[in-house]
Amino acid sequence: MSEFRATLNDKMIGRLALADEGQYVVRDADLKGFYLLVGKRKMTFMVQGEFWEEGKRHGKKVAIGCIDEITTRDARIRAKDALAKIARGDFAAEAAEAAKAKAEAGLAVQKVSDITLRSAWARYKIYLERKDRSAATIAGYGDHVERLLKDWLDTPLMTLGENPRMVSDRHDLLTKDCGPYGANGCMRTLRAIYNHARRSARELPADNPTSAVDWNDEKRRDTAMGTFDLPAWIDEAGRLRHAIRREFHLFTLLSGSRPTALRQAEVAHFSFPRRVLHIPRPKGGAKRAFDIPLSREMICCLARAMRASRMLHPKNAEKWIFAADSADGHLVEHKEVRERLSKWGNDLRQSYRTLGQAAGLSEVDMHLLMNHRLSGVNAGYITRDKLMSDHLRAAQQKLSCYIVTAGTAQGKDGARRERVWPKLASRRIGDEMLDPTPPNPNLGRPLGPRRLKHAVEAVGDFGAEAA
Repeated sequence: MSEFRATLNDKMIGRLALADEGQYVVRDADLKGFYLLVGKRKMTFMVQGEFWEEGKRHGKKVAIGCIDEITTRDARIRAKDALAKIARGDFAAEAAEAAKAKAEAGLAVQKVSDITLRSAWARYKIYLERKDRSAATIAGYGDHVERLLKDWLDTPLMTLGENPRMVSDRHDLLTKDCGPYGANGCMRTLRAIYNHARRSARELPADNPTSAVDWNDEKRRDTAMGTFDLPAWIDEAGRLRHAIRREFHLFTLLSGSRPTALRQAEVAHFSFPRRVLHIPRPKGGAKRAFDIPLSREMICCLARAMRASRMLHPKNAEKWIFAADSADGHLVEHKEVRERLSKWGNDLRQSYRTLGQAAGLSEVDMHLLMNHRLSGVNAGYITRDKLMSDHLRAAQQKLSCYIVTAGTAQGKDGARRERVWPKLASRRIGDEMLDPTPPNPNLGRPLGPRRLKHAVEAVGDFGAEAA
């Protein structure tokens, strides 16, 4: 954590910028122990003092207030009073009296020294569940704590807070063993757990021990495909022997959906009449639920997937679109050997965004189709559902046509490409969408009632009910 010294006043603080990463400290040149803690979201007046208790010297940090709540002059006055209380040990006495009151009321009191990483993680896990975080998110945090920090599970958080060098050394070790991204992710989990524990245990050091970490640089993975990469990828995907996985990868590309949410797509979430696929628990939880508008090519892809699922896993296919012989009943692993399929998973989501730009879709439309948050007050007035049935579906259709046309483009010699997508379900459900022989005059047109009826009939009982 970087720091520098200056005379704190409102004018000087008004010129300060929030931290780009982590925090930094501006110590007051006039009053020792008084400083401003600057983070990524707010600036807080703080004091740091010392007191003696049972022959030992202890340090104490106290938050005075945010710059939005109090002026620098008032914060300086309160800081002097707080420093005097710390020197007298009044804060320690107040904490002891509060603990005694809780004990008399029959409430359990946990000493700060008894708060270990294991117990703090258990409480934080409950917090994540109450916030409706996804199971995958919680499992990822659990992997960081229970595997990468396994030997620290019974270590008190006080020990880590008072010895930030332990944390920085562990980050260096994890960087070598797990890579820069894995090390950073583990430290972010530890930072969140510590901050959550300190809400109810103010005796923990105010400075998060991860502030001593020298974070690794992270660069966004540029793994998207461009227009000229699509024919080769279509060839690779078309040769996959597993019919359901083949359609899963194609739909991931056509929808730009996150694979984790797409694997759990249910037949009940697929509405033929409304031509949408509902995603009830995307990244961000149920409050971020949304509908994916479906193009003709996407409907045909899902119909082939359900048909293949009914053929291979009839019992599980009653519920899941991408059924599998697994404990969950659906695909649980979408990874492929890179030599067999060069792009999969989030590579296809990045490709969707890149190809959307090439196809001429607006930035706002891409945000809405990919369920990204819109920034700015103006964009916040947009109601996504009101654009679903016409505008967004037309944009989705435009992008699907662009992808399919580019993926089945003619070769350099002008010869037509051979069929690259096997027939899976029926001649009537759109296998010709990826077969340029003969040319399809209806490419790009809305899926009419007749073709929709054929697609519905191809998936059996569910289709009959939807019709």
